[in-house]
Amino acid sequence: MLLEVNEINTFYGKSHILHGISLEAEKGEIVTLLGRNGVGKSTTLKSIIGLAPPQRGSIRFQGEELVGLRPYKICRRGIGYVPEDRRIFPQLTVRQNLLIGLRNGQPGEKSWTIERIYSRFPALAERDIQKGGFLSGGEQQMLTIGRTLMGNPKLLLTDEPTEGLAPLLVEMVISILTEVKKEGGSILLVSQAMDVALELAEKIYVMSKGKIVFRGTEKDFSADEGIRKKYLEV
Repeated sequence: MLLEVNEINTFYGKSHILHGISLEAEKGEIVTLLGRNGVGKSTTLKSIIGLAPPQRGSIRFQGEELVGLRPYKICRRGIGYVPEDRRIFPQLTVRQNLLIGLRNGQPGEKSWTIERIYSRFPALAERDIQKGGFLSGGEQQMLTIGRTLMGNPKLLLTDEPTEGLAPLLVEMVISILTEVKKEGGSILLVSQAMDVALELAEKIYVMSKGKIVFRGTEKDFSADEGIRKKYLEV
């Protein structure tokens, strides 16, 4: 098992956000975490990457405990994070933003380079020397994904990577996530978009009020109309 999250409890101050969250991801697997706004999906990713460390529970990556490590040390172990708010560097050029994420891959593995990112996101190639702050929202999202991939992560945490994007860009994001999986990478995808989840994921978790209320395969989820109506539909 690549990632094992076991009974984590995370707080913001005195507010108890995550209540005993457990989930798993295997190598080469796309796992989707679904749920309405405010149920703790983003906090789950932040707990894994160390931005919101859990007060109780365990997070193991390749058998190594992550709880207590600083975020940069977790990233160095092979976990990449694509935040919902993008967090590009607006005063740096597209190329400079990408270079900040550079971390060499393992020998024998196909690495992500600037040229490879540009081949998947041609709009970024056209804006190579343009400052990040002048990019559109969709271009900033592409840049954020590209910067994270430049770290050649074994596990990619992605928070709403298709939210607010035009259909063409959604297809580009889906394509690049599929490519990551085909090359043996794993993805933990947070999304409210059921269509994206069903297209990509082999394993689906549904969250409500800081707890996991469903876990199963894509087929299990598709067959469970009650879960979709109770926890996902508006």
